[in-house]
Amino acid sequence: MSSQTQVQYHSVIAKCRGIFARKNHDYGTSWRIMRLPSITDQIFIKAQRIRTIEQNKSMRINEGMESEFMGIVNYCIIALIQMEIGDDWEKNLTSDQLLQTYDREVEIAFKLMMDKNQDYGEAWRDMRVSTFTDMILMRILRIRQIEDNEGKTLGSEGVDANFRDILNYSVFALIRLQE
Repeated sequence: MSSQTQVQYHSVIAKCRGIFARKNHDYGTSWRIMRLPSITDQIFIKAQRIRTIEQNKSMRINEGMESEFMGIVNYCIIALIQMEIGDDWEKNLTSDQLLQTYDREVEIAFKLMMDKNQDYGEAWRDMRVSTFTDMILMRILRIRQIEDNEGKTLGSEGVDANFRDILNYSVFALIRLQE
């Protein structure tokens, strides 16, 4: 894998983390009240907006696809944090604890990306951003089905693996949009 990919990945994550930290300052961990299906739906809304912008080639709200993909990255991390610490929404994390947990989840997703990227030979660089959008929407539908099945799977990855894939697809899309 190219070191360029590693640098670009960490650059995108640094921007997302900055937004996450600023919103945590403003709102605290108010998102902790959200159940996992609600977080899934928030990611769906953002991905659907991206798809609509791609199809219509226009938008009325002055927030482009980049901000939506960054939001997806952060909501995926929120989902992974919720899965890790449970749904006791009254259990708050300090800012330091929260950002350490954020960084740990990013590291897991980064390692996954590196492993897959090695196997696939950076094929994502030749993909269209719209394909990442479709792949994100497909993963969301998978997550919804798993949620509807009360988390039980017979032959597929769990919800956490799907959130990590969505996170990485969003990072790839952000890199492609910047190029």
